Amino acid sequence: MISVNDLKTGLTLQLDNGLWSVVEFLHVKPGKGAAFVRSKLKNVETGQVIEKTFRAGEKVGKATLDRREMQYLYKEGADYVMMDNESYDQLHLTEAQIGDGLKYLKENMNVQVLMHESRIIGVDIPAHVELEVVDTPPAEKGNTAQGGSKPAKLETGAVVNVPFFISNGDVIRVDTRTNEYLDRA
Repeated sequence: MISVNDLKTGLTLQLDNGLWSVVEFLHVKPGKGAAFVRSKLKNVETGQVIEKTFRAGEKVGKATLDRREMQYLYKEGADYVMMDNESYDQLHLTEAQIGDGLKYLKENMNVQVLMHESRIIGVDIPAHVELEVVDTPPAEKGNTAQGGSKPAKLETGAVVNVPFFISNGDVIRVDTRTNEYLDRA
């Protein structure tokens, strides 16, 4: 148990209805009345975001998450096979367990698998990945004066807007949190 006065962004709490990650928090000390902590919490499993207010000094349960470095090996049917980098054990994960990061997942990529009490609750993909462009329209001569962008399909199936000078076969770096082109690799 920890006090809500010790909340930090990214901390995982175990509240009555699941595991919640702290997105934002604010200590409020009104001129009249008792202090309180206003927080924004995100459900680790479902992604639901709620706002919750705690009285100052209130105790909440701190959840301990185990982060394991694993390597994505291959897709087998509907499952994605991951290998633990320390014990070499293999796990089969579903699309729901991997979540939005699935569109950036490529073979032999290292990922962080989040576990709570030996139950898989999520997968963290690296913040930046390098992927090859497999399909994008050709650049039109003289159409680059204003900057702009065009859609590009990547080797994993993800679609990202890229500058006009990017062509098929180029390897680009993509931010997996915002789905944005960063630069050429």
